[in-house]
Amino acid sequence: MDEYESTDREMLNYMNLAIIREIYDGENAHEVFENELERALETKCSCIVIEPTKLGEETARWISVGNCLHKTAVLAGFGSILSNFAWPDKMYISFPLSGVSFFCAGVYAVSWQSDPCCKYQVELDPRNLEKLPLHTLTSSSPVVLVRKDDTRRIVLHTAITLLAVAFCAYRVFKSYQTV
Repeated sequence: MDEYESTDREMLNYMNLAIIREIYDGENAHEVFENELERALETKCSCIVIEPTKLGEETARWISVGNCLHKTAVLAGFGSILSNFAWPDKMYISFPLSGVSFFCAGVYAVSWQSDPCCKYQVELDPRNLEKLPLHTLTSSSPVVLVRKDDTRRIVLHTAITLLAVAFCAYRVFKSYQTV
């Protein structure tokens, strides 16, 4: 290990940054990359740079699907709640939206919430990327993950989903009560 590697390693530890380098040392290189990413996620690094293109794209896709589920749960839940007030006599609008919100929040809770990768977002802001030592990489388009606190977003989509389902359940209860 030379002087530069030692300095780079110290800087990475100081920044709480992990870099998964694209170094192929055999047939199982992709598994090695995945294990390095798993270690970085478990140590809760504040920033993870993924140099291998395939792994970076897979991880970014996984995060974007989780984001899509979250946003769909929130928007469908809001739509269900608002349609309950806007069209109180038309349950065929609010019920499907409530179902979509419930389904997306459920899938997120089962598949994404326990995954350490859901605590990260893909960094796309060039100003933030300039602060990272990306000039030392061999890849021209690494994927950069930044750790974010997702407590608020989980509480948000859970609360909105439960509220939407509660409104629909109340409307069903009221409709059977009048019969």
